Amino acid sequence: MTDVLLCDYAHARAGDKGNTLSVAVFAFAAEHYAWLARELTCERVASCLNHRAIGTVKRYELPNLGGLNFVVENALEGGVNASPGLDRHGKSLSYALLGLRLPPPD
Repeated sequence: MTDVLLCDYAHARAGDKGNTLSVAVFAFAAEHYAWLARELTCERVASCLNHRAIGTVKRYELPNLGGLNFVVENALEGGVNASPGLDRHGKSLSYALLGLRLPPPD
């Protein structure tokens, strides 16, 4: 079966605190939360963001909200005040996650 884009089943919000990125991914439909929790692992997130030389990725499950929150250490090139990058807040990294191809929901 053909993989699907995460953005067809979920949306995301990103935030920052220093050099740490927080990305929350929420399923559009409640029936897709179990699929999201199964497929969107810390390993997949780390692989997607590996071009940033990130540190630890932690995942927090938010089943009542149908979402997952990922906290990614060392993802923002030193943080808002230190980074020379264009996206110092990491907002575009949420779009990178939404571009992931995953096995389709059941």
